[in-house]
Formats: sequence, structure tokens, C-alpha cells
Amino acid sequence: MKQSEIKELSVEELQEKFKDLKKSYGDLKMTHAVSPLENPIQLRMLRRTVARIATELTKRAIQ
Repeated sequence: MKQSEIKELSVEELQEKFKDLKKSYGDLKMTHAVSPLENPIQLRMLRRTVARIATELTKRAIQ
């Protein structure tokens, strides 16, 4: 998910997306610990998306 797409979402949508992606990241990380993923770059992309959403939520909370 790109930054421009994140900026278009409302706060409620961002919070829901954050919760879902954070859970997906945890599940994927556990799966990778048990057996290697076919594409381990997924972890990096998902982690960065979660961080982008968290940053946007923080920025909106400050404003």
C-alpha cells in the first residue's frame, strides 16, 4: 500500500487496516519461523506498510 493510498483513508479505516495488517504480519512471522516462506520479502513489505499506517495515525492524532 502506497503512502498516497494511505492518506486517502479515514481514521477509522486506517485503524481497521492497521489492526488487520498487524495480525497478518504476526501470523506470517510465525509461519516463517516454523518453515521458510517462499517469498520472505513479504515480511519486509508488510512491516513497512504497518509502519506507514502507524505513522499516518500518529500524524493525524497530533493535528
